Amino acid sequence: MSAPIGVLLAAGEGRRFGTHKLLHPLPDGRLLGVAAAGNLIAALPGSVAVIRPGDVEMQTALAGLGFQLIVSAEVARGMGSSLALAVRATRSCNQGWVVALADMPWIERRTIHMIAARVEQGARLVAPEYGGRRGHPVGFAAQWGEQLAQLSGDAGARTLLSENLSALELLAVDDPGVLLDVDSADQLLHDPGRGRSPAVQSDR
Repeated sequence: MSAPIGVLLAAGEGRRFGTHKLLHPLPDGRLLGVAAAGNLIAALPGSVAVIRPGDVEMQTALAGLGFQLIVSAEVARGMGSSLALAVRATRSCNQGWVVALADMPWIERRTIHMIAARVEQGARLVAPEYGGRRGHPVGFAAQWGEQLAQLSGDAGARTLLSENLSALELLAVDDPGVLLDVDSADQLLHDPGRGRSPAVQSDR
């Protein structure tokens, strides 16, 4: 079986952040969304990214990293619609997907490799677990394509996961980045990757 396709969800508007969240610099100088994107495509070359219309800066940055870009005209319909759009665009590949969020820049590449490897080895659903909590990215076997392609709303694939817990494999990882997302500029004052104050823990 071929490696799954990486999907970066980068179409959110980040209203609570106040500015374009994904273009905000991290303490190490990298842009938030570009850092998350770089980790994904380094692990899964040929990944696709869903962006919103008119987001020229992210489009340029992601294209430069090698992403296939998918422009979503349905941003207002939530993360689920963005994921559905990506799945419909890549479903014929029949390889499964590893879905990452563009506001989670501290996920280690090795974690993404591990999730992708489990999908390639036959796992139906797989997610990393750190400190007893489920995190991101999430791997989906090709069998979920039809359901993923019909998603909408802000919940993304959460309902699919909650309804199929018996199929979900939790992969223990030593990577706190799987839980850390960014909702405010204050969270970027410290870099959890360097052992300092962590960002908020993701519950998505």
